[in-house]
Amino acid sequence: MDFGLIAQYLANGIMLGTMYALVAVGFTLFFGVLDIIKFSHGDVLMLGTFAGFTFWLGLEAIGIVNPWLQLIILLVASLALTAAVGAMIAKWLVLPLKKAPPLNTLLITLMLGTAIREAVRLFYPNGSNPKAFPTLLPSWSVDLDGFLLRADSVILVVSGLGLIAGLNLLLNRTRLGLAIRAVAQDEETAKTMGINYMFVVLATFAIGSGVATFAGIMNGLYYSEINFGMGVLLGLIGFSAAIVGGLGNLYGAILGGFLFAGLQVIGSAVLPFASAYKDVFAFAVVIAIMAWKPTGLIPERTSDRV
Repeated sequence: MDFGLIAQYLANGIMLGTMYALVAVGFTLFFGVLDIIKFSHGDVLMLGTFAGFTFWLGLEAIGIVNPWLQLIILLVASLALTAAVGAMIAKWLVLPLKKAPPLNTLLITLMLGTAIREAVRLFYPNGSNPKAFPTLLPSWSVDLDGFLLRADSVILVVSGLGLIAGLNLLLNRTRLGLAIRAVAQDEETAKTMGINYMFVVLATFAIGSGVATFAGIMNGLYYSEINFGMGVLLGLIGFSAAIVGGLGNLYGAILGGFLFAGLQVIGSAVLPFASAYKDVFAFAVVIAIMAWKPTGLIPERTSDRV
């Protein structure tokens, strides 16, 4: 048994699972509050990642070269930008269609995602070509019996898991979290109790979009490359993770993200031509799970409204 190889697969699974869980959390927040599927989520993630790259270019241009300072500034700026974009999408596109058939919202967010993606491809300088994302984290590693434990991977995983834990605390230990859960459970009663419905919806979309952008920045730092189509696959995987975990359930989204990552890692380890077939294997197993558990592994708790 090769300890180093097993440890490498495990590390890859944890890294991917953290990114997928962050994306899936956004889908489950949107569905929990408004019962909608926002298919522009992955492309908003991509937009935030490209914004972070652009902020880095600006910092380089004005002479700010400290990597930690660059990382903090581009993270804060890109998360703030995509949080604002998410809130604007909710206010001007999603809420006006609240009484319309769900298919209308699905279609308009799908078209919005395509518009964002094509705008980056066409109008960003050389937008159709991949961009080399900067290496802003320490690159040293520790050899553990054949397994190279990378410092940047540890920092990314700890940061991502810390963000997930912080989001859990926000939803379960703060007044805003209580308001979000109240609106998700019963919108009309929440309004009657004095909860600012508009603020809760905008805050939810801002949080979900910002968290997804963090996953996009993680992806760029880990793979050292971004491209205009990155949001398509990440969005699809995040949506699949949210569905298989139980759409509308935070813990289900996290479970689904790590499950999907584990399936990809298993596919890479046991299948021939692994890099070509790991996604096929992961999606095939997810389809089988959904046929077995149509409501997801951890279904959303619901109550009868009388």
